[in-house]
Amino acid sequence: MSDPVNNPKHYTSHPSGVECIDITEHMGFNLGNAMKYIWRADLKNNAIEDLEKARWYIERELSLRARRSPE
Repeated sequence: MSDPVNNPKHYTSHPSGVECIDITEHMGFNLGNAMKYIWRADLKNNAIEDLEKARWYIERELSLRARRSPE
């Protein structure tokens, strides 16, 4: 039986057999979320929306890094 909270189908259906969280838990929040949306983009119904969400997290990470970077 599928568990839509703890084990939805798109979490484990990547062709590699790897679950996304096994990779992203070793990344920072923004990069991990961007990776999550890229990883699952073609496993859900709306790849464009997921890629836009990934872009949002990447842009946020770039902004944070730019503010921390010395000029």
